[in-house]
Amino acid sequence: MTTTEERVAPPADAATLRTTSGREAARWVLSRCRETPWLTAATVLSTVAGAALQMLPVLLLGRVVDAVVGGEPRSALLGTGALMVVSALLGAAATAASTYLIGRLGADLLAHLREGAVRAVLGMPVGRVEQVGRGDVLSRVGDDVAVLSRGIRAAIPTVFSAGVLVAVATIGMFGLDWRLGLAGACALPAYGLALRWYLPRSAPLYRKQRAAQADRAQALISGLNGIGTVRAYRLEEAFREKVATDSRRVRDHGIEVFRLFGRFVGRENRAEFIGLVLILLVGYVLLETGSAGLGAVSAAPLVFHRLFTPLGAIMFTFDEAQKSGASLTRLVGVLTESEAERLVGHPDAAPHGIAPCSVAVEGLTFGYPGAEEPVLRDVSLTIPAGGSLALVGATGAGKSTLAALVAGIETPQSGSVRIGASDLADLDEVAARALVSVLTQETHVFSGPLAEDLRLAAPAATDAELAGALRTVGAAEWVEALPEGLATPVGEGGERLDGTKVAQLALARLVLGRAPVVVLDESTAEAGSEGAAELERAVRAACAGRTTLFVAHRLTQAMAADRIAVLDAGRVVEQGTHEELVALGGSYAELWRAWRGDSRMRLS
Repeated sequence: MTTTEERVAPPADAATLRTTSGREAARWVLSRCRETPWLTAATVLSTVAGAALQMLPVLLLGRVVDAVVGGEPRSALLGTGALMVVSALLGAAATAASTYLIGRLGADLLAHLREGAVRAVLGMPVGRVEQVGRGDVLSRVGDDVAVLSRGIRAAIPTVFSAGVLVAVATIGMFGLDWRLGLAGACALPAYGLALRWYLPRSAPLYRKQRAAQADRAQALISGLNGIGTVRAYRLEEAFREKVATDSRRVRDHGIEVFRLFGRFVGRENRAEFIGLVLILLVGYVLLETGSAGLGAVSAAPLVFHRLFTPLGAIMFTFDEAQKSGASLTRLVGVLTESEAERLVGHPDAAPHGIAPCSVAVEGLTFGYPGAEEPVLRDVSLTIPAGGSLALVGATGAGKSTLAALVAGIETPQSGSVRIGASDLADLDEVAARALVSVLTQETHVFSGPLAEDLRLAAPAATDAELAGALRTVGAAEWVEALPEGLATPVGEGGERLDGTKVAQLALARLVLGRAPVVVLDESTAEAGSEGAAELERAVRAACAGRTTLFVAHRLTQAMAADRIAVLDAGRVVEQGTHEELVALGGSYAELWRAWRGDSRMRLS
């Protein structure tokens, strides 16, 4: 809702959503597992059974060696061989079942996590979402969910199954001979030390990498949303450098992670070398002294070597598992954002009528936390009830920040914003939303029936009211042509809607919300493309009879408003109608001349 060129980064402790600790994320996972005890138990049991059955043929091989050395009959060898084949087949079946169950359990966890994270973000005050930036929010409910989904499908099942197999193989070595088991177990401290060295260094690196990716996403979103402004004010190089800088940070963190992982693999290989050498030495001594049979001594290196495959699988998927862990801590962090920062309550129904309200901005000064200079300085404006005002100005002038203050998203350091007789500072967010509706370029279609998507703005609205709102914004014809009309599923997995139709749905929600004051920022981003004129008419129809504040990204929008206010460096420098300001020959007149020279230019 606020364009990035007017944003000043808040302090680091408030600039991002919460990231929880690994221990807290693990507690969340365990709590979810306890809610599905049968699935969790079946997953663990099938994984342990699969690991034990995979290890049994290797252990039986020692028995075959002893049988051959002892001259036992072929029938004994055939029986042992048959047992090896059966155990291998059962082990494969148990492993397949384990993989399936781990996937089921992981999908259940991911679904709850994804839905909970989206619900938490939607329930946060808009000011909090604005404070952290869209890049951080989108990277969590988008990129982090995708990373965790990949991990649940591949890395996490591999690590879990391999870990169980390592434990079973270690027990198997002790089953052969406790001295051989101790020799192999001597490698475990080396493995543990390698992990102890790697984990504390890798987890922060992965979190930094994910944060850098969020910053890059924010830079890309900002540049694309304001591409017209970037071109109009020749800021291409600055935005390109910003994206390049953030991309270099992502690359550098990735290289650092890879280097660290390479050093970790070297330490793991040393642990394998230590264990194998000790088993061979101890086995040789036991054979020479007659303390152990050839079967046990020959099987022990094979059992220990059997550890290499799962340990290698852990190492080669550990990178993805660590990424998944970092994403898990970020998503659980969203769930555990302070309850005080979430919305309480929701308007049950839209009001039946719109009573015109005036907007009065008096002595408004506002600066973002950590900024050296305020974004707005002593701004005073009035919009009569039912009237319209367009905000015009260069990038960074404070237009979107002023719009956010009028919408009640931010709170000024001094001055006031009054909607009718109400001071926004005295209202909670639900009450502010009942008075002011905000529409930006970032509209979204939620998965589900079209009617339910529209009822986000008015839960009690009837089908007739939905149809009326669609007629108002010119969307009734194409909605009636859908296979199931208002009941047609839209969004992910449903009917795909183009940008113009999505914007019309957003405007229909605006009509259904029936707030007396409307703030429009980037609401007609489709201008200049097919359907632009239709959208402009829909905006005028949706705002009819309401007090409207436009953040004008095109001078055609400004010309359509009753009055225009020109902002420069956080101050109102000119006010008047289009004709008055052109005749004045000031900042607006200069923008108008530039606009006439290039009608594609957008202000911000």
